[in-house]
Amino acid sequence: MIIDNKILDNLTAQAKASPRLRMNMDLRNSAEDQSQRMLNAIEPGSPLPIHRHQKTSETVVCLRGRLVWEFYDELERICTERIELSPNGPIVALNVPQGQWHTVKALESGSVIIECKDGPYEPQSPVDVLTL
Repeated sequence: MIIDNKILDNLTAQAKASPRLRMNMDLRNSAEDQSQRMLNAIEPGSPLPIHRHQKTSETVVCLRGRLVWEFYDELERICTERIELSPNGPIVALNVPQGQWHTVKALESGSVIIECKDGPYEPQSPVDVLTL
C-alpha cells in the first residue's frame, strides 16, 4: 500500500464528518495480524480521554499537522510533560512507554499520525481511563 496525500485527505474528511472528530484506517495485512498499525486523523477538539495501555507501548509518527502529547502522573493527576509533534518540527515521532498515562490533542486541522502497538486490539477498560 502506498500512503499518499489522497489517502490522508480522505481520512481527514472522514474525521471532520465524525462526531468524535477522528478516524483511523487499519494498516494490518489481515484480521489475523496480531499487531496494531493504523493511520489516525485527529481534528482539534476531538475528545480523547487520558488513558494508558497496560500491555503495550505505543509508537506514533506525525505525518502532517501538529499535535501535542500530554503525559500524566496517576497519583497527583496532573500533566507532567507536553511534547509537540509535527513533520517539520524538532520532534516528529515518539514512543509512549507501556502503562504511561497520556492523551493527545490536535493543534491543527488535517493532523494525521501513524500509530503502532504490540498485540491485538483490546478495548479500554474503566481502569485504563484517568479522570481528573
